[in-house]
Amino acid sequence: MTRSVTVDMRRLDGTSSTADFRIARMYNFGSATRDPQTAVAHQEEVAKSGIHIAFDVPAPRIYPIALHALTSDDEIYVQSDRTSGEVEIVIHVGDTLSVGVGSDHTDRALETVSIPGSKQASANHLAPVFWPYDEIRDAWDDCVLRSWVDGRLYQEVGVSAFLKPEDIVTLLRERVSDVPARDFLIFCGTIVSVDKALGFGTEWRYQLDAPGADRRIEATYTVVDILGEVRPQFRVPFFNPEPPKT
Repeated sequence: MTRSVTVDMRRLDGTSSTADFRIARMYNFGSATRDPQTAVAHQEEVAKSGIHIAFDVPAPRIYPIALHALTSDDEIYVQSDRTSGEVEIVIHVGDTLSVGVGSDHTDRALETVSIPGSKQASANHLAPVFWPYDEIRDAWDDCVLRSWVDGRLYQEVGVSAFLKPEDIVTLLRERVSDVPARDFLIFCGTIVSVDKALGFGTEWRYQLDAPGADRRIEATYTVVDILGEVRPQFRVPFFNPEPPKT
């Protein structure tokens, strides 16, 4: 199975063109920071909500993601009121390496049971704009990731906290079998929120800012809790009920 995603390829000279990115595989990285200690704050943040990372698996941890989870729609659908976005660098490997930004929207309730399962259950939202990495490489570490929830600043971090895009691709090939020679997408992990607590809300906005080049990529989306549309007395509980005791 492959998907084709139409994106706006913007160059630093101000020109742009439409490109069709073929995607045969998609992967999500966790704890992909240059300094392992940088990831500790986010690990502690999610632990407060009962989400425990498999520390026996070497960082960065890799989650293969089904292609149906990828979207650039204005709305995404969830089945819990405990979901949140994670602003992340996004890499596409095709004819060349391109960089953009997305939000790994995550079901925090399900994540307490299974992190890989939660990654499949919610959308990976993609801003359909990319930059050629070769053009931004020298100024890459000056770029900044930000996200907002319901108008409140939620995350802000320099991309210098994360492994460089070329190093992410190298690690992926070392740790995952059958990585395609080209045509794959990587979400590159996230960082702790500004107040060190998971945030929940409806309106999400995120961006990748290159202040030195006066360039910015951003996107917004709205979360719709479709389980909440069922009247309470007819709503199946999110977690299976305990069996009756005999």
